[in-house]
Amino acid sequence: MDFTIGYLIESLSNYDRSSVGSRISKKIEKGQFNSEKDFVLALDEEEIQFLNNILPDEIKYAFDEQDFVRGNQLNEVYELLI
Repeated sequence: MDFTIGYLIESLSNYDRSSVGSRISKKIEKGQFNSEKDFVLALDEEEIQFLNNILPDEIKYAFDEQDFVRGNQLNEVYELLI
């Protein structure tokens, strides 16, 4: 879980100007999630929609850069959202 959340925080840093992105980052900082599923269950509908919008691009970027670990970790979260 630590790697996944770390990659997610890094991805969200590109969107910190968004109030939703900032809210998700704060939720991650405050919460201690045992799994990706616990994290996803703690999200509201607006946060889920936001991640559904940004994660495909972030995953594509990771794979384009041949960072397969990051791409796979972000994809795990994305799969839980849909």
